[in-house]
Amino acid sequence: MTLKRSLNRALTATTGLQVRRAPRPGTPRPAAAPQRPAPAYRRPSAEEPATDRLLRRPAFIVSSIRSGSTLLRLMLNAHSRLHSPHELHITRLEVGFGSSVSQYSMTRLGLERGDLEHLLWDRVMHWELVRSGKDHLVEKTPGNVFDIRRVRDCWPDARFVFLLRHPESVARSWHESDPEKRPYEKAVADALRYVAAVDDARKALPGGCTVRYEDITEDPERQLRRLCAFLDVEYEPGMVDYGRAGGTEVPRGLGDWRPTIRTGTVQPGRALPERDEIHGRLLPMCEAWGYA
Repeated sequence: MTLKRSLNRALTATTGLQVRRAPRPGTPRPAAAPQRPAPAYRRPSAEEPATDRLLRRPAFIVSSIRSGSTLLRLMLNAHSRLHSPHELHITRLEVGFGSSVSQYSMTRLGLERGDLEHLLWDRVMHWELVRSGKDHLVEKTPGNVFDIRRVRDCWPDARFVFLLRHPESVARSWHESDPEKRPYEKAVADALRYVAAVDDARKALPGGCTVRYEDITEDPERQLRRLCAFLDVEYEPGMVDYGRAGGTEVPRGLGDWRPTIRTGTVQPGRALPERDEIHGRLLPMCEAWGYA
């Protein structure tokens, strides 16, 4: 955008005009994502919750791609009571019946395919939490947003953290991570699909905690204190210095931040785009989230 800014400065100085991207009024917001047909399932029993679920009050970071969910995961995982593993993609774990006899047997138990998948998801998550030796699990797979209602039905006591980032920054970061595979226009379409799904999830799941990527990079301690209060744990200073606290090397290339290996220092995010630099298809969501 450097050439565009230079051109606008010259035009403004000589004519008082500027070059802006033409808005696209009436551009329909795409559906969140093609939904796979959900198998039949029932919600866990309120009378006997221990019968249906091992995991209690799991937390899910609901975010778009390239929104800083890995940074947030590393910071939360540095807490002595919070375990936030790598992306588990549990909603892509499926169960199949090897024969009609096995299906009939499970049906007699009151378990349809969706119920069996939920038992599998719960067992995997609980297994991972027990292995960690901690108390609370926080899962951060961005793709969960497209199955978030089913996640809620699997764990009615689940807690949700909504992580927002400027939609234009999401699109640019997604494009820049692989420009050949994801031209800018495709990156915009992908970003819009995700942020629209996050927006829908916020409306469908009241009572969650919303945090912005930009606020985390600007004042991580303040945002982590908010999140700890929401997750019912005491804030620990080591969360900000997450690399040292966790004792693990932090991989590079995660979004736009550039952490130093083993230090976990949070770096400032990229500058927010000007209004005339926002793609027309993303502008409505930017306005809805207070970015424009």
